Amino acid sequence: MKALIIGCGIAGPVTAMALREVGIDAEIYEAYARGADDVGSFLNVASNGLAALRVLDAHHEVLKAGIPTPRMVMWSGTGKRLGEVANGLELDDGTVSHTILRSDLYRIVRDEAERRGIPITYGKRLTFYDEKPDAVTAVFKDGSRATGDLLIACDGVHSRTRTVLDPQAPSPRYSGLYGFGGIVAEAGLAGEPGTYHMVFGKRAFFGYTVAASGETWWFANLPRKLGDVPADWKPVLVDAFKRDANAFADLIRRSDVGPGLPIYDLPELPTWHRGRVLLTGDSAHATSPSSGQGASLAIEDAIVLARCLRESGDHEEAFKRFESERRPRAERVVAYSRTISNSKAAGPIVRVIRDLMMPFFLKKSAGQESLAWMYRYQVSL
Repeated sequence: MKALIIGCGIAGPVTAMALREVGIDAEIYEAYARGADDVGSFLNVASNGLAALRVLDAHHEVLKAGIPTPRMVMWSGTGKRLGEVANGLELDDGTVSHTILRSDLYRIVRDEAERRGIPITYGKRLTFYDEKPDAVTAVFKDGSRATGDLLIACDGVHSRTRTVLDPQAPSPRYSGLYGFGGIVAEAGLAGEPGTYHMVFGKRAFFGYTVAASGETWWFANLPRKLGDVPADWKPVLVDAFKRDANAFADLIRRSDVGPGLPIYDLPELPTWHRGRVLLTGDSAHATSPSSGQGASLAIEDAIVLARCLRESGDHEEAFKRFESERRPRAERVVAYSRTISNSKAAGPIVRVIRDLMMPFFLKKSAGQESLAWMYRYQVSL
């Protein structure tokens, strides 16, 4: 059996590696002409995602490149400490969630896939696919084609595969937030390594962690009308934080602030698969970054898909089993993450109520056991 993997982000290489583990050949086709070695800021790989990577023995370099970040402390824009919550749960070997540059995570899983003999072809933007009873053929923009037994979509929140599979599928849903991120040497912000500080400011949300090296890794979420893009984002961000009781406005002044990226998630999709074609990762259930679970869900998907294909009599049964197992979990994470994103875009009245209620919420509802459904989820081949 041969699988065509559409997309070489994080999900594509991991899915290809998982399929190889169960005896399915996989080839990856990437739309862009070259790899995304320098694309993106940083992201969280939660402990459940690392546990899934461990199934493939592909976690070692991720741990080396990342920053252990097992805790999150919440603050108001006035400087009030609102509470603390775990960022993942410690695995049996002591591994905790890690923050890693997206470019590093991408490079690590891509290079590992290539090391295991998985072909990756760039400049192959899917336009359509043609399915026959015994095969499926991907048709690319340059006129070339590739034929296999399965076509697995790993092409992200704006998936072309999803549009071809179901032209009536709901579009990605704008969260109301633009995202930014950066790294500053010796920023002077207080914080012990391993702790995220999450600040619900008066006009925007700010998060940061201090690495053992002294670098500060920061991100910001700014409520903004979609498409309202200034010529220069830096003064807009500085203005958003200058009324808060912290030094974030000064930190942003000293940072390289790139283009803001609108943050999307996906509403529930009616169709995850049809025939020999399956959506996985962000193409099926994109979540906002607020849960820190996007990459982890995609990695979990890869392992579960490989197991379902190994244990099932045919691909249709496997895809049904995959959706049955993954849909409830993925949609719960998307909903949870959207709730957090909505709190970041709160207006002045809701903001006051949020800051008053959050300490009670964190104490009662955000403890380790209440989040076990998200972090203790274990996958296996």
